[in-house]
Amino acid sequence: MDPMQNERIKIMVVEDDPDWRRGLVAYLNNEADLTVIAQTDAPGDALALALQAKPDVILLDIMMADSPEGLKLAGELPQATGARVIMLTSMEDKAFVVEAFRAGAVNYLVKSDFTAIPAAVRQAAADRSAIDGAAAQLMLAEFRRLKSVEQEYETDKFKRMVTPAEVQLLSMIHEGYSQSQIAEKSFLSLRTVKNHVNNILRKIGAKSSKDAAQQAKDKGLF
Repeated sequence: MDPMQNERIKIMVVEDDPDWRRGLVAYLNNEADLTVIAQTDAPGDALALALQAKPDVILLDIMMADSPEGLKLAGELPQATGARVIMLTSMEDKAFVVEAFRAGAVNYLVKSDFTAIPAAVRQAAADRSAIDGAAAQLMLAEFRRLKSVEQEYETDKFKRMVTPAEVQLLSMIHEGYSQSQIAEKSFLSLRTVKNHVNNILRKIGAKSSKDAAQQAKDKGLF
């Protein structure tokens, strides 16, 4: 056995494209401090193989057999083996970026960027992974999308809780009218206006009528 073998970072590759896996293994083994000690194209064999081989870093294809098998393994492998998992993917798999990190991956690299893989392996083995720039951009885009979806949901929820009449009342409050002025302009009793305001505060959990009016304004109700 090569006496330097024990000093090298031990890598396991889980990838179902034989040509790409063969090229990646050859590329990594050409690095003086890296060695691929195990490889498989079968997700079902990955855990047992990792427990036997005890790699420092696992390079894991997120999509295998046209399904995101890698996401499940990204959660299982680090817990069972202590290895650091780097997800490998094509750009088309970007929808899985956030899920990959939630599952347990420490980095996420696009397959076409061969030259970035050795450095990412070294960083992972040293437990100081820096998220790849492309992955960081994809994560940021996905978080923004999720935030937009959340905001749309909250706005729709708010709209369902208040009636058109209550929206009009909140609009007047936002414009600076007092409750007595609103009562006069709306031909309502002051008590009725107060009841409307209290009902709105109860439904949306606002601290004050001005807070409720601002929430309605922020959600584009007027």
